[in-house]
Amino acid sequence: MMHRPPPEDFALKETNPHLGGGKVSGDKLTSTYDLVEQMQYLYVRVVKAKDLPAKDVTGSCDPYVEVKLGNYIGKTRHFEKKSNPEWNQVFAFSKDRLQASILEVTVKDKDVVKDDFMGKVLFDLNEVPKRVPPDSPLAPQWYRLEDRHGNKVKGELMLAVWMGTQADEAFPEAWHSDAAVVSGADGLANIRSKVYLSPKLWYLRVNVIEAQDLQPGDKGRYPEVFVKAILGNQALRTRISPARGINPMWNEDLMFVAAEPFEEPLILSVEDRVAPNKDEVLGKCAIPLQYVDRRLDHKPVNSRWYNLEKHVIIEGEKKKEHKFSSRIHMRICLEGGYHVLDESTHYSSDLRPTAKQLWKSSIGVLEVGILNAQGLMPMKTKDGRGTTDAYCVAKYGQKWVRTRTIIDSFAPKWNEQYTWEVFDPCTVITIGVFDNCHLHGGEKAAGAKDSKIGKVRIRLSTLETDRVYTHSYPLLVLHPNGVKKMGEIHLAVRFTCSSLLNMMHMYSHPLLPKMHYLHPLTVSQLDSLRHQATQIVSMRLGRAEPPLRKEVVEYMLDVGSHMWSMRRSKANFFRIMNVLGGLIAVGKWFDQICNWKNPITTVLIHILFIILVLYPELILPTIFLYLFLIGVWYYRWRPRHPPHMDTRLSHADSAHPDELDEEFDTFPTSRPSDIVRMRYDRLRSIAGRIQTVVGDLATQGERLQSLLSWRDPRATALFVIFCLVAAIVLYVTPFQVVALIAGFYILRHPRFRHKLPSVPLNFFRRLPARTDSML
Repeated sequence: MMHRPPPEDFALKETNPHLGGGKVSGDKLTSTYDLVEQMQYLYVRVVKAKDLPAKDVTGSCDPYVEVKLGNYIGKTRHFEKKSNPEWNQVFAFSKDRLQASILEVTVKDKDVVKDDFMGKVLFDLNEVPKRVPPDSPLAPQWYRLEDRHGNKVKGELMLAVWMGTQADEAFPEAWHSDAAVVSGADGLANIRSKVYLSPKLWYLRVNVIEAQDLQPGDKGRYPEVFVKAILGNQALRTRISPARGINPMWNEDLMFVAAEPFEEPLILSVEDRVAPNKDEVLGKCAIPLQYVDRRLDHKPVNSRWYNLEKHVIIEGEKKKEHKFSSRIHMRICLEGGYHVLDESTHYSSDLRPTAKQLWKSSIGVLEVGILNAQGLMPMKTKDGRGTTDAYCVAKYGQKWVRTRTIIDSFAPKWNEQYTWEVFDPCTVITIGVFDNCHLHGGEKAAGAKDSKIGKVRIRLSTLETDRVYTHSYPLLVLHPNGVKKMGEIHLAVRFTCSSLLNMMHMYSHPLLPKMHYLHPLTVSQLDSLRHQATQIVSMRLGRAEPPLRKEVVEYMLDVGSHMWSMRRSKANFFRIMNVLGGLIAVGKWFDQICNWKNPITTVLIHILFIILVLYPELILPTIFLYLFLIGVWYYRWRPRHPPHMDTRLSHADSAHPDELDEEFDTFPTSRPSDIVRMRYDRLRSIAGRIQTVVGDLATQGERLQSLLSWRDPRATALFVIFCLVAAIVLYVTPFQVVALIAGFYILRHPRFRHKLPSVPLNFFRRLPARTDSML
């Protein structure tokens, strides 16, 4: 049996960190780094040296600088045969880990056997000045080098040494003392913080209209012609033209996702299906997307004729002269009025159209302070012990941020703050934590994948404006052997609204741009386009330097969340039952009223009913007043924390191991045939029950239809006569009398009730349905 941890272990915890060095009072905005805890660093900027003495036989030197503080040693790159080198490198030593009171900056000469000492400069840490932005950066100064005994020697070194915080401009590019184990330029690049932008995505609509004067290889048969279009790794094709001949027509739309800058052309080929598995290319054309029309609304763009060549001309080749050419008629445009969906619809962080001209002004600012993590699990083994090199990635809109990697720590402190513009409050920010497996660059790291530690989603519409939320979120990940808490991440979040009126007005706007409603795309189109968009985004971000890797991007974008999962299906079923639970509770309460379980309540309901029947104009005001009072009453118990991942709601804590194994299976399956057969049989039994419920619903609907269809002539005759009598009675009787009689009949005392079903119900259940005609 799977171990179930106590629920409080998975709970959200409110915290009270010392933000902004104690400068944040209440919810006031104070500085750019007011949502994180201040971290003190000793900064050393090594700028350049001059007049260095010659050390080699050749009369020159290969200098580099070593910055030493206790056990921490940072080195600059070395220069070949240069006595006036320029490095301009910054070193940062965390104040929490300072092990010495003297900073030693040494200039050395790179040598094959042993590096020669050229001179050093010493600093007492008690004398180092403090710098707090927005103060100007500290100006570097020239220092004379000293030998090991403190005597002045030839050569000078330009340095700046100061105490600062992570708000310092030098912080992102600095070499950090905790990264001393990282080797190589690639490794260092992989641990630095970075901001990325998603590529600008467009939907490309290719409307294939017709072709003319095709030249099939076999003139003796009617060609079966279709058009194949390729953009990058996306390939689509039209149906075979119903007009058989050398002038086929299609008038069919093909949709692609294209990303700026447009690197690949759209390649179209007109092909003839000469045999079941054999297609003959009748002509091709390549269309660069830079010259394609862009439209912002649904007004049609001009169509154009394109010449078809037997081979697409690559740049640099000479074009052969053709006296006669086949042509294809198309209307091609880049759609600026749609939002290219690259995220799961439920967790969208951006809903703006592609074209910037259609963007509305921002409604506020989202600020997130990524403070620290606690209790992280060991993600890999190094030197016989578990270790984790954690970094965070946050994604909102087109902006992705990646914090620096904290080396070998289960409680990393990042204390980095980021800001996003907000255009719609009904959006979600996603923050993921990952383990860095690329610290040393090179071949070894090339095939490695960064492991996911967990993620947090925060919906902006659930946040109060101008309030700082400081919470510790559990990092929950579902594994094949059950749900596991991988640690906690500590965040400070603030959503500041620039115009409350604009934000309230947003709630009346459609969620997506208007083109999604005027010219909607089909569900299957949206699914395939979303898949293409996520592939393009992960490919482009993977090509950045340092790369934001494919596995990271796909985890953040919830790729694969649409796959079948028994656990998720159960969770969704119980969510529906929870929604219907309110209606069921009202039904049970009304049943108790009708059965006089509490006579006083039933009498009060009678009185209310009589008032509403005599004064029907009070019905709607009464309903809305009741809803208003419920809303005001619930305000006292409004949620004070952002929502977080709930293991009970997700049925993650009660899922059977085999169901989880099925959820983590590949597509197509990679499991043995006997397990697949067992799962298939289980799915058939579930589908059988769903099939029965759907059939029962259809039966009830068909019985309603058969009331007037004369399928059962006696039943329809009875119903028609009843309708005539009811029409006459209701015409001559005032409506209020009818309503009172019906109400009193429904609320009658149990002694006037029978246990048997009522006459209308008996009549309805006897009506025929189309089940008799089912095979």
